[in-house]
Amino acid sequence: MIDKKEDRYFMASVKLGPKGQIVIPKEVREMFGVAPGDTMVLLADRKKGVALQTVDKLNPMLRKTFRSIVNDEEGDGEEDEA
Repeated sequence: MIDKKEDRYFMASVKLGPKGQIVIPKEVREMFGVAPGDTMVLLADRKKGVALQTVDKLNPMLRKTFRSIVNDEEGDGEEDEA
């Protein structure tokens, strides 16, 4: 099911695949300017549900922390010397 209201809202149902993956609809990818390979942040709360957010929408402190974590994971595996 797909429902569009103006250009601000979009609603669609997606199915969870066998590997636990979902496909973000093309309209939503275009709406937020995301492409394959982009880093997204998944936020989960047992009571409120799951949210997927682009890194640029995080507040500055969270963005800095998240980028630090991502950079560490993408590094060559060597630790910096103190």
